[in-house]
Amino acid sequence: MTQLDDRPTSSDTFTSLNPATGEVVGTYPVHTAADVDAAVARARASASWWEGLGFEGRKEVLDQWRGVLARRVAALVDVVHRETGKPHGDAQLEAALAIDHLAWIASHAKKVLGPKKVFAGLLLANQAASVEYRPLGVVGVIGPWNYPVFTPMGSIAYALGAGNTVVFKPSELTPGVGHWLADSLREVVPGHDLLQVVTGNGSTGAALCRADVDKVAFTGSTATGKRVMAACAERLVPVVIEAGGKDAMLVDEDADIEAAADAAAWGAFSNAGQTCTGIERVYVHDKVHDAFLDALTRRAREVRSGHDPAANYGPMTMPSQLDVVRRHVDDAIAKGGRAVVGGPEAVGDRFVQPTVLVDVPEDSEAVCEETFGPTVVVNRVRSMDEAIERVNVGKYGLGSSVFSASRGEEIARRLRTGMTAINSVISFAAVPGLPFGGVGDSGFGRIHGPDGLREFCYAKAVTRTRFKAPLNLTTFERTPEQDAQVATLLAVLHGRATQLPKRPLRVRRHKNL
Repeated sequence: MTQLDDRPTSSDTFTSLNPATGEVVGTYPVHTAADVDAAVARARASASWWEGLGFEGRKEVLDQWRGVLARRVAALVDVVHRETGKPHGDAQLEAALAIDHLAWIASHAKKVLGPKKVFAGLLLANQAASVEYRPLGVVGVIGPWNYPVFTPMGSIAYALGAGNTVVFKPSELTPGVGHWLADSLREVVPGHDLLQVVTGNGSTGAALCRADVDKVAFTGSTATGKRVMAACAERLVPVVIEAGGKDAMLVDEDADIEAAADAAAWGAFSNAGQTCTGIERVYVHDKVHDAFLDALTRRAREVRSGHDPAANYGPMTMPSQLDVVRRHVDDAIAKGGRAVVGGPEAVGDRFVQPTVLVDVPEDSEAVCEETFGPTVVVNRVRSMDEAIERVNVGKYGLGSSVFSASRGEEIARRLRTGMTAINSVISFAAVPGLPFGGVGDSGFGRIHGPDGLREFCYAKAVTRTRFKAPLNLTTFERTPEQDAQVATLLAVLHGRATQLPKRPLRVRRHKNL
């Protein structure tokens, strides 16, 4: 079947550039609202076939797709490298994680979404009750450029696993990756439009939000996420929003300092800091602050950005993000902070070298706003209580990290974030069975894990009468005597003396950390 990009109705095109060199990677059409509507219509036509395959049929297709991805991962990695500038090794890591998630989806979808018996209760003991999760139909996915395989596949693959078809709008910076993914699935099912790609700018994304889709999954900035919600609200289309983050690492006095510094360096500088769950600020207990800062600065000075094979990470993929990084660093220093590694001179025309900032006020942009670059703020705290308070007062709540030998779980539970890694960074994203998402300005809804599968379904509740009820509550023929029987039954079931309060409940307070 002809793909969408083979028959654009618009003559407008745009180019995908290698951010490290400026070379043209590819040219793509700017798809119009009519193009998007046509793609959604084709997806709708294939949706019933895909749902009709059932869990086992879909598992077979997804397993075959996983095989294609695994065998041709080098080709996929090269497209990612050319469109984002990231090293081949980092591109391969995100592809590997996406493939691993795909395997989990294929093997767990039936268990998570299939029919399950539910206890009907004593009042309706004559009913057999069950719940199952049905596909929505067509899901629109709007993906980011920083992890153009792993992140959108968290929506695409889970939506497909739940029985939906997908229309995917990749970032205008990485359209080639989107096409590569869609083409690879089409090799497995050439006669069906399970995954289609529409390319273009914000107008194409807006058209997808207003098209006849049943849900939209968006990953990107908080500001754009709000515009996506507004567009989807016109048709009451539900959304899942994975927006920005300002993730913090907390380092307690009993932490393994070398391990914490190594993790902070990776979390802050890998992928040029262009990771929504990357480490942008670190709160370190006063007793170990100096030792941690020494270990982190030593590592930061050994890390280098560039386009050569020896570089640790690549360029800033989105050119405009350079201005954001520069502004945040300048603001931090203007407000009294210091750069112990890097600084304003570290921000170049395409590349940003590692920057470590200290003594930065909490009201600075480098602490409050998402930087999305290879910079990190390290601030001293008197206790983990103070660190938790500083984290939780922020508007973002995506991920977090805690390094502590004895109190990691206790600290993690008190952080207002959707995910926390204890004695590691970003590890939660690599576990297929865990939900991924945030709170506050970091968005809502979840991808990955059972929650990610259910995100692209609706719950279907079913009751079936097994035998005639001795006490029929849903009839106009109900008698006063039967109402009295109901009152007696309620007292027996729910009004026993042991169920009445004896004294006021006391609120348990957290002990000091």
